[in-house]
Amino acid sequence: MFSGGEGVRRRLKLSGLMVGGLVILLLLTMSPRALPAEPGKTREISSGSAPFPYVTGHAYHILPSTHNSESGYFSLCEGRDGKIYVGTAKYGVNSFLVEFDPVTKTQKIVIDTNQVCGLAPRGYNEAQSKIHSRNFVSQSGKIYVGSMEAPTKADDPTKYPGGYVMVYDPHTEVAESLGIAHPQMGVIDVVADEARDMLYIVLIDAKKSWMTYDLKTKKYQALGPIPTVFGTTLKDARGHANVITKDFGLAQYNPETGKVQVRDIIVDGVKLKPGPPGTWVPTWNLAQDGRTAYLIQMQDPTLYAIDLFSEGPEVKAVSYGKMLAGSNPDSRCALSIAPDGRVYAVIRVDNETGFGRFYLHHLVRFDPQQNAMEDLGVLRVENPNFFFESPGTKRGHPATNDEHPPYYGYHTLPDGALTPLYNHLAMIVTAEGAIYVTIIYPFTLLKIEASVLR
Repeated sequence: MFSGGEGVRRRLKLSGLMVGGLVILLLLTMSPRALPAEPGKTREISSGSAPFPYVTGHAYHILPSTHNSESGYFSLCEGRDGKIYVGTAKYGVNSFLVEFDPVTKTQKIVIDTNQVCGLAPRGYNEAQSKIHSRNFVSQSGKIYVGSMEAPTKADDPTKYPGGYVMVYDPHTEVAESLGIAHPQMGVIDVVADEARDMLYIVLIDAKKSWMTYDLKTKKYQALGPIPTVFGTTLKDARGHANVITKDFGLAQYNPETGKVQVRDIIVDGVKLKPGPPGTWVPTWNLAQDGRTAYLIQMQDPTLYAIDLFSEGPEVKAVSYGKMLAGSNPDSRCALSIAPDGRVYAVIRVDNETGFGRFYLHHLVRFDPQQNAMEDLGVLRVENPNFFFESPGTKRGHPATNDEHPPYYGYHTLPDGALTPLYNHLAMIVTAEGAIYVTIIYPFTLLKIEASVLR
């Protein structure tokens, strides 16, 4: 692999009508009302042992008061204090950042967006309905997030003012608003370079410029290139900022010179291109060498390694092939790099095994030292009663009505295993090697102990 210095971005890891057809398509694929088509005509095994291994985790229901549709998005990280931070969506009302303590197994709200930003939404469209951004953990330990809107309701006369950038300091337990980044635009990504007193901001719609924020002057300004939909910034070991553009090039900003360079990413002599619209949302993260970025797309599980230090007119990258075989793959903000350098991902594929139906969510791993892929198994919940056993959950909650029974985001396999059905929305590997995955319907934090993965 590429050599380089140290310095790792600690990214311990759809939106409304404003992003046009792409986001509408993404939202439809996430809808709980659209049952998945049964993939192919496979013979269903009615009982017996599963023809695949399981990766078993313990499930926690995210604080019910912080969401109203049992969902959240990409907002998941491990703080430098070892606690887990999850963003939530309370559509048309508010959004929250929730802290989960792995030791006490307790949760608490650390960001109430309305409270922190001094808001009192007059209608559905005006609300800061989501914390969708991948949480960024800075060197100081502060956690940076951004807020977004819900899909617009035509019968609501209020308008969305724009997404807020917010920061929470676990040391002082104080949250602060840094204001609206851009009028009428939600914030999908925030990255801090505290040594240079600046932030990098990505807006949701793939039509507005990459942005910066000066922590001293408290001003936002455009940086130039337009990032891809759901783009995220990586800060490499040199301190340069990197983002995938809407044309799937690599934009790099050198804060010392103030210059931006945009180049094609080349794999085996061919420009890296996105998949069809609705499939090409990239997830990438920085390896421990500070220069290698591993990347997969939402519906293409091919793993790429991009050399961010590439010189010349092109950016060099290599393909390691698909992380998992299977029909209709889907991976949502679920690529993370462990402390030992191995690359983990959660990928959903059609269940073509004949053992049950619908979908299977696999945890997979790539070992750069061995140049080897490994399918660790299908996600399974060890405590299937977690929803009703969690504090604050009660019948009458939106997830327990007739149309949407409590576990409509899960299904049970012939051996009784409870496994995710529709969507995982984020995954991280912690400093101690444990894995956390968020799953929707009900909104779940699934913890997989490090000992399970060895």
